Amino acid sequence: MPYQPPPYLAELTLEAIADQVATRKLPPVEDWAPQRRGDSEMRIQADGSWLHQGSPIKRDAMARAFSGLLTRDKEGQHWLVTPFEKLSIEVADAAFIATDVARKGDDLVFRLNTDELVVAGADHRLLARGNVETPALYLHVRRGCEARLNRSTYQQLAEIALEDGDDWRLQSGGEQFSLMPEA
Repeated sequence: MPYQPPPYLAELTLEAIADQVATRKLPPVEDWAPQRRGDSEMRIQADGSWLHQGSPIKRDAMARAFSGLLTRDKEGQHWLVTPFEKLSIEVADAAFIATDVARKGDDLVFRLNTDELVVAGADHRLLARGNVETPALYLHVRRGCEARLNRSTYQQLAEIALEDGDDWRLQSGGEQFSLMPEA
């Protein structure tokens, strides 16, 4: 069956978004304890593209499948985990790219470059890094992995924040987030 990407965020209701988030079946990586370790010879570029042995992975379905196996440890190392092996993967910046955002009720919903939908909140915090002149926004996705907001998504989020006032703060999932890095 061919892959059908979800519709545009603007077209979805919050209920439809919740259904899509709930139906995403991820492998139980946390339950696996593989004995073999190695190097995947893979890299996720800063633009979100995946490489294997220096060559692009051209099948989006492969990158989507691998993304469900990603974890990041406390030292910042990213891993692809299967029941049998734990393979390091080089990540230039963030494992995912947030490519779209929409406000739905009191929530902010992000679409990732893997077509996953993530609702910002306590489990999916927005983090501002960098400095005031060149901020970078990240969204916690899962298992220590983050998504960096691309330029257009950052601009969309800034416009949403300005609708609420001029303090560069937003709320989602009952949490408050600043779009400006702490000095």
